[in-house]
Amino acid sequence: MPLFALLLLGMFAEIAVMVAVGNAIGGLWMIALLLVGTLVGLQLVRRQGAQTMAAFSEAVWKRQQPHQEMADGVLIAAAGALIMVPGFISDVAALFLLFPPTRKLVSRRIARKAEAAALKFEHERRFGAGQVVEGEVVDVDADPVIITDRRELT
Repeated sequence: MPLFALLLLGMFAEIAVMVAVGNAIGGLWMIALLLVGTLVGLQLVRRQGAQTMAAFSEAVWKRQQPHQEMADGVLIAAAGALIMVPGFISDVAALFLLFPPTRKLVSRRIARKAEAAALKFEHERRFGAGQVVEGEVVDVDADPVIITDRRELT
């Protein structure tokens, strides 16, 4: 449900920005600006994707693990999807993902969250999920209970 609310909020924000830009520069110019932004963004996606694929191939050729290249590929694909969404906010977010230094920051943050989630999963797998309750074990030496009078069931 929170994801749906976030998408709905994003859609309303995109529409509000498009209306504001349309009022400022005119409707046809706004549409032209959106089309130019999409075309330029797609060219950037193609170029960054080709560079990432070359880096991936080089890492595999050198027998290194291509973790960063795979993360870059996923983020470039996400940028391509954002470019295809009409709107200025999604285009800015896509450019943020296409710029290599910011893409590296995003991929490091995602990697840290994934590592934390993996550690939590491993801990829950080993010890079980749930809440830990602090307590003490008290061993009481009591006399054993001896039943001397037994009634018969009838």
